[in-house]
Amino acid sequence: MPGLLQTRRQGLGVRRILPADNARMNTLPAPSADAHLHGITVLERGWLSSNNVLLHGTPAEPGAVLVDSGHVVHAAQTVELVRHALQGEALREVVNTHLHSDHCGGNAALQRAFACPLRIPPGSWSAALAWDESRLSYRPTSQLCERFVPTACIEPGQPLQVGARTWQVLAAPGHDPDSVILFDAAHGVLISADALWENGFGVVFPELDGEPGFEDVAQVLDLIERLDARWVIPGHGAPFGDVPAALARARKRLAGHRTSPERHAWYAVKVLLKYRLLEVQQLSVPALHTWFEATPLTVQIWQRLGQPDGSMHGFFDRALADLVASGAARVQDGVVSNG
Repeated sequence: MPGLLQTRRQGLGVRRILPADNARMNTLPAPSADAHLHGITVLERGWLSSNNVLLHGTPAEPGAVLVDSGHVVHAAQTVELVRHALQGEALREVVNTHLHSDHCGGNAALQRAFACPLRIPPGSWSAALAWDESRLSYRPTSQLCERFVPTACIEPGQPLQVGARTWQVLAAPGHDPDSVILFDAAHGVLISADALWENGFGVVFPELDGEPGFEDVAQVLDLIERLDARWVIPGHGAPFGDVPAALARARKRLAGHRTSPERHAWYAVKVLLKYRLLEVQQLSVPALHTWFEATPLTVQIWQRLGQPDGSMHGFFDRALADLVASGAARVQDGVVSNG
């Protein structure tokens, strides 16, 4: 398959594709997950594109359901990967857990390739229909996303039946106010999107807008604990089984955010900058600085933090220096490259 260096069929239905520009599929060492993940193909992506979770149907059903579609930069690869994973099965529909650009950027390409309907969380419905890029976060974050047209909503409280599995659709605000997660109680499998990763959770974007969000994160973590999931498929990173340990790490991170909201805001600035590097891979320092100062959310955070470093230019310099120091970026001859 073009773009893939290595392809191996996995008994667990779990495949790792890292990174997108040098993709490969590796076996995940998780034999205990076999029964829990039967009938699910997890395409584990890099951090620019969210994981793609393919829920396979039975022969009597109209096809499989794909949860989340990655970033627009990787849309062509996503179509190839999904087609390969389907192995002749139809794609019944695409479902988005939320509409951040790394989770829905492949929607339009998948709709063109498979002529499939698309369901999104109801809180994002009107913004998506109108393609209001401010409400959809793409303008505030200066992120890329190809326009798509949703056909229906995935409603919290209504089940999603695919194959032998019944998925509960649960509201999961915090990282995004409109986000949902999916839980198969019979098999103990949770598709957690960015509500829970093995080592944390996504940036709490409402807090960056001056709206409460940390309490929503806490309540969602409590909800996940009550579900007593045996296996979690996160929006980013490999599926994992030690859910109590992941919850403990997430709560520790949340406590730090609550104690020091400014640290959360500074972390978000570096995430936005890193994300831009993931989109473009490299950019001159002046061009990246121009992008940074033109991005409404970075300006808003700088203002909310009291305009530190004397100027947006100094704020950018500090954020870039932190990324370089951590190995997340490189600077050579005036060009910044993704680390």
